[in-house]
Amino acid sequence: MSDFPWLVCLLALGPVLLAEGLLARYELVLYTVGRRRLTATLPPEMPYARGADPGQPPHAYVVYLDGIGKRRFDDTRDGGQLVEAVIARAPELRVLGQVQPYSPLADPLVGRPIWDWLRHHLAITLFLHNAMQTFVASDRRYRPLYNRAVSAQIVGQLRLAGYEPDNGIPVVLLCYSGGAQVATGALEGLFSELSSPLWLIMLGGFHNGANDLTHARHVHRLTSKNDWIEKVGIGLFPQRWRVLRRSPWNKALNAGSVTVHSLDPATHVGPQSYISPTARLSDGRTYLDRTADIVINIIRCDCKVKT
Repeated sequence: MSDFPWLVCLLALGPVLLAEGLLARYELVLYTVGRRRLTATLPPEMPYARGADPGQPPHAYVVYLDGIGKRRFDDTRDGGQLVEAVIARAPELRVLGQVQPYSPLADPLVGRPIWDWLRHHLAITLFLHNAMQTFVASDRRYRPLYNRAVSAQIVGQLRLAGYEPDNGIPVVLLCYSGGAQVATGALEGLFSELSSPLWLIMLGGFHNGANDLTHARHVHRLTSKNDWIEKVGIGLFPQRWRVLRRSPWNKALNAGSVTVHSLDPATHVGPQSYISPTARLSDGRTYLDRTADIVINIIRCDCKVKT
């Protein structure tokens, strides 16, 4: 009898997961066949980038690709605290936080009537939708199309934020959780369209290890032994397994292109997460402070164009 509630839960979620899988592919099909164009215009009150003065060349452009909680242009998993912390500590950066990693059409979920209703009555479907988009982005049948769609979105937003091709200014893809799948897939398109020097910073990265990383100058992996969600991703995707030495991820590891930074004892989500503003280290800093400090130190020290 103790298994009955789980059986009911699975039976209830089964149709929802099926519907989400179909919806996730539907957006990609619309983009691919040209029935819908990318949403490029932001709300009137929202700038295309924040931070450094747009009249002066910044040290780098930072594109933040959030985890599966992303629903609209201006929200993030932590209410924008990581982006705000980076901007406050590093005024020489221009930061974009509006990219929609889980919509090939760059179309936020909030504002669509059906999703607004679900947000108030069955909020878990919002997370399921974005989670399914992550798996569509990692599916070898759809991955090239998804990569092309999201890289086009990022390129468009960078151009609107003042980025000029071939200007030599670094572009840093800072990604949380499932945002890593999208970020790794966008590298080739960004390099092709902008000839940008590219760096990748993964925070608890959930990705399949199948995307080509050769266009990244370096990859920084911020992780913790208590991050079970990242561990699930490593176990789930064979190309993250060390035995597959010729996978793109393992080639990057073997080439020394990936640096690992330990953020123990942080967790992926919850009150002890990487971006917790309340959990504290022995030196008095919050976990959010430490994460922001490490990200900024990486950008300042490593993300430089070497001539």
